[in-house]
Amino acid sequence: MPTYTYRCLECQRRFEIYLRYEDYDQKTVQCPHCGSEHVRRKIERIRFAKSTESLIDDFDDPSALEGLEDDPVAMGKMMRRMGQEMGEEMPPEFDEVVSRLEKGQDPDEIARDMPELGDADSGLDDDF
Repeated sequence: MPTYTYRCLECQRRFEIYLRYEDYDQKTVQCPHCGSEHVRRKIERIRFAKSTESLIDDFDDPSALEGLEDDPVAMGKMMRRMGQEMGEEMPPEFDEVVSRLEKGQDPDEIARDMPELGDADSGLDDDF
């Protein structure tokens, strides 16, 4: 059964509900938090992801990676492209690191400014 995401217009809370295709637009949806029927379906983003093989093929040529460690702008652009190609939601820290790299900031300076990147819970590795 598909999952649909709604927002309650009364209590403003977001919730998901499982509905069979034949029940969609036939069954009354109620907010599980306040019981209101005044809800609106949220249309989620649609993403297309390349296969891992396709992404690897893009960077299979070693010359495509040459000089990245010395060029933060190029590193940031490559990381942004890889993040987009993966088709997954990246944590906000990823976007901050990539933005700072794209502005030419030194990776070591970013690492010093953002020590939480080394935390296991951050979702990012020490090496970016």
